[in-house]
Amino acid sequence: MKRDLVNAALLGIGLTIAGGAALAQQKPDIGKREYDANCASCHGPAGKGDGPVKPWLTKSAPDLTMLAKNNGGVMPVAKLYATIEGSREATAHGTADMPVWGYEYRVQAAQHYMDTPYDPEVYVRTRILALIDYIYRLQAK
Repeated sequence: MKRDLVNAALLGIGLTIAGGAALAQQKPDIGKREYDANCASCHGPAGKGDGPVKPWLTKSAPDLTMLAKNNGGVMPVAKLYATIEGSREATAHGTADMPVWGYEYRVQAAQHYMDTPYDPEVYVRTRILALIDYIYRLQAK
């Protein structure tokens, strides 16, 4: 009976290790998830500005794959952050065409954490920086 318990315990440990290894290989891409949920409808799945709602936009969504190339090969991180967060007017979009994601993220944080103490700025910053990281990976070479 002890041998059966030991074998069962070893099997459980083995399955836990194997499951952990499988999970480690499937790291979630938070930036891609943010992009797909909030940006792809206007900017397109590949960031080319050809999203499915393009016909209804008052101004064309910019091609996000050209941000670094159009900025002398340097990703304009601060400008992009301010545009997404909403502290900078998105002139390419006009004044109200692009949603203010900083505000949206703050609302989502409040709904998620409710009565739990949290720092909304950390929540917002983390999501925006993950999104910027993903947009950086979309840049044309």
